[in-house]
Amino acid sequence: MKRLLLIVLITMSFCAVRAQEFRCSVQVNYQKLLTTTQAYESANDKKVFDAMKQAIEDFVNGRRWTNIDFEQQEQLDCGISLILSTRSSATDFAGQLQIQLRRPVYNSTYTSGLFNYMESGNFNFTFNESQPLDFDLGNFYSNLSSTLGYYCYLLLGIYFDSYAPGGGEPFYQLAQQVQQAAESSGYVGWKSSEGAKSRYWFMENHTNSAYASLHQAYYDYHRMGLDMMTKDQTKARQAIITALRDLQAVHKKRPNLLSVTQFVDVKIQELNSIFTPAPQEEKQQVYDLVKEISPINAVKIKEFDMKK
Repeated sequence: MKRLLLIVLITMSFCAVRAQEFRCSVQVNYQKLLTTTQAYESANDKKVFDAMKQAIEDFVNGRRWTNIDFEQQEQLDCGISLILSTRSSATDFAGQLQIQLRRPVYNSTYTSGLFNYMESGNFNFTFNESQPLDFDLGNFYSNLSSTLGYYCYLLLGIYFDSYAPGGGEPFYQLAQQVQQAAESSGYVGWKSSEGAKSRYWFMENHTNSAYASLHQAYYDYHRMGLDMMTKDQTKARQAIITALRDLQAVHKKRPNLLSVTQFVDVKIQELNSIFTPAPQEEKQQVYDLVKEISPINAVKIKEFDMKK
């Protein structure tokens, strides 16, 4: 992994023999369509949905997203779930999109969630099984390919942030290019004016220099925290508390930031597991920080509250 980081952060050199970056599993749930009249003539023929699943897997797993050589064990372990709710024509669909990313923890078999997000609104897109999912940074070809490309770069950014300070910056810039190319497409989810949970804001949160502590939080939590658990648990827990203070610094600048909320949502159960056996002073620090940053999550670790 050190070799990998040197490549991405220093040289970004081209490798002649390369492995793909993602190991992504895809699920397409079309059960809602089978109970309505929206499924069209292929309601009882799942071929189009199988083709959709395969097309998304091929798009994410088969495409070169960087010029970095990944070993098999270094591939990003992610998941994409598409829950279809509407089919308005033979090729027009809508549903909910969920994206997940997991990260291995050094010297263990444990994997930690890095990103787990379900878009709040309907994801509208066109899919024609006889046409390829075309994509490049400077052009908008389809809402499906641009959305997938956007999240691939966002996930790469978060992944590399967790291994080196500011390691994800080049990939957030690429996600921004995808967002800018898609902004005038007419599809919902790309503009700042379309709600606090639009794709625009994830990109903005990770490219705005005012929120630099967000990138540090990924590094402190994972590289200095989780990865060091087998070496020194006390220091590792302190690093995780430091990561929460990083998030606190961002929260003070802008409360309820989408990326901060997503961070805590993903980590809350893990925090519970890590700090349940910890000294009470550490539990109190974690509780107070979570209560300030994400009050809705504080109830999930309410046993840490010593002020009751």
